[in-house]
Order: sequence, then C-alpha cells, then structure tokens
Amino acid sequence: MQFIDLAAQYKHLKQRIDQRIQTVLDHGNYIMGPEVEELEIKLAEYVGVKHCISCANGTDALQLAMMVLDIKPGDAVFCPTFTFFATAEVVAYAGATPVFVDSDERTFNICPKDLERRIQQVIAEGKLTPRAIIAVDLFGLPANYLELEKIAAKYNLKLIEDAAQGFGGEINGKRAGSFGDMATTSFFPAKPLGCYGDGGAVFTNSDEYAALFRSYRVHGKGKDKYDNVRIGVNSRLDTLQAAILLEKLAEFPQELVNRNRLAALYSTQLTGNYLKPHIPQGYTSSWAQYTLVSDNRDAIMASCKEQGVPTMIYYGTCMHQQTAFSALGYTDADFPTASKLAKQVFSIPMHPYMAEASFVSVLEALAKSGVEIQ
Repeated sequence: MQFIDLAAQYKHLKQRIDQRIQTVLDHGNYIMGPEVEELEIKLAEYVGVKHCISCANGTDALQLAMMVLDIKPGDAVFCPTFTFFATAEVVAYAGATPVFVDSDERTFNICPKDLERRIQQVIAEGKLTPRAIIAVDLFGLPANYLELEKIAAKYNLKLIEDAAQGFGGEINGKRAGSFGDMATTSFFPAKPLGCYGDGGAVFTNSDEYAALFRSYRVHGKGKDKYDNVRIGVNSRLDTLQAAILLEKLAEFPQELVNRNRLAALYSTQLTGNYLKPHIPQGYTSSWAQYTLVSDNRDAIMASCKEQGVPTMIYYGTCMHQQTAFSALGYTDADFPTASKLAKQVFSIPMHPYMAEASFVSVLEALAKSGVEIQ
C-alpha cells in the first residue's frame, strides 16, 4: 500500500499527460515554453487572484517573497514553529530573524493569540523591526486568515500565505492562495497539486509585486535577459512540469471531492483515545494529510507497519528545536502546544485514488493497533 499513490493517479491520467509531454517534446521550448504561461493563467483563475508567477520550487517561492518585500537583517518575520524547515529557512537566508509562534491545539495552524503576543513582545524589546507574517496552511486546512489579516493590518505587517499543503482548501468559498498580501505554493509530487519533480508558484493581486516576482525569478531581469536591473535568482518552472500540471489541475476538483469523501469516511469510522482533524465552520480542507493525535503514537505506527500500512509523522521536530536555530534560545516551554503535537501527531494514507480494499486495510490495521473502529 502506498501512503500517497502517485502511480494510480498517473494511470488515471496517463493518456492526457503523455500527450502533453509529447507536445512539449515536439515544440522543444523546454524553458518558459507556452505551457508555463497557460498554467499561470489557469492557476490564477482557479485561486481567484490577478497574478500567478511560477518558479522552480516551493522554497524559492518563499524566498522570492522575502526578496519582493525586501526582508533584511534587523527584521522580524513571524512564523509557526510547527512546520517544515523551509518556512523559517528563507527568513534566516534573507538575514532576518524568524520569530516562532505556537500552534492552535485543534487546527494545528499558527495561533493568532500567541502571534499577537509575540508581536507585542518584539515591539516592546525594540531590537527587531516587525515586518511580516508567514502563515502555513497545514495538512490541507487554511490558517485562520479572518484573524490573521486583522492582526497584520493592526501592526502594519505584510501577510504571506504558504498554501503548499492547503491548495484547494477554502474559507467561506475563498480559496487558499488568495489570502494575505501574497501567497506561495509548492508542486512537490506529494502536495495536493503536485508535478513529477520540483515546482512552485506565487500568487498576488498586486501589479507591483507581480512585476518584481517576474524580475527576481530570472536574475533580476529588466526589459530583456541582458538587462539586469536588480540582483535576482534563477528560478523558472520547467515547461514539462507545467504541461503535467495542466492536466493535473483539470482533474484537481474531482480529486478534492475524492479526498473529502475519504476524510469523511475516516472521521465517521475511526473512534478511540486520540484526536481527529478539526475543520472549523466555513472551512474546507484539501486533506494534504489526514492526521491523528495520540499519546500512543509510536506503538500505533509500529503496529501499522507490521501489517503493511504506512504512516508518517509531519512534523516530529519543531523549528525552535532545530539545531540551526538553537542560538535563538527557545525552549519547549515557550511553545507548549506545538512541542506536544510534535510528539503525538501521525498521518495515515490519504490520496484521491485509494481503493476500498486499502481503506479497509487501514481501518483493520488501526483496530489491531488499539484504535477503536466504530
């Protein structure tokens, strides 16, 4: 059994994807070919924003956001501690200081109350200049942008949405990727919308930001590739990956239906001494992962492995626990919720092509591991 069955997805889309790839091979425009612009247009339409600018990967998308906002040494950028390393890495790479924030215990996303407390703390200390917030849409669920946008406005901070896991999720009908001043996503193969390699994109309604993104992603380009008006990077999405994503995007709405159907089955048929995912009213998850919380995590995962059912941990090490950020001087006591989640969370197989037999196998494996089945 596959944790995420990309082979099953390819089998379903094979004819369409193969034709897209062949078209690229025929025209030979492998870098910034016509499929890249077509994808950017369709992604912007899907998300509901004015501009989509593709790039080489999700980390680059975040780094480009730092560049566009001119994040620099002496700046403070607030981000969750319970996330993947890239979220904080790009802040440090820009020379700024990541200020970590605890998690909401039910959604696992960045906690607005703790965020405001830490903003006020940074202001009171007077050593750093608060500049931006990076909110991560964890496990498919958009963060609490209703509150985050208020906080960003109150303290004059830019808000960046990391929608890599949340792509396809919604709040009151507004789609992930459309919140804040700008948003980023990753097309890493395991993401809800993924390609067959690395890829990423940024979204914004700002013409000014969009122009800067397009310049920075190609060596700070001006009017042509030999006119460099700023220092940029080389971060372009390959045409082949864009071609693949075009067919995956066309199928994506139905895949979301399948993901939500599977999540509903899990939520109704799994009971036991653990927490299931919580989806607030008005929110829709894209179910990048279906994540459970249990004090007995290690024993459950070991039992599932013996029965051939894969499980994963996202994330076992918080940002404040990373060696690279040890100089910031944080302890687990500073982030009680996130530190506890890192020891308790585990995810079970979730993808839109799961067969009924596989679903039953997951339920049986969890039942044998001590998790009750309704």
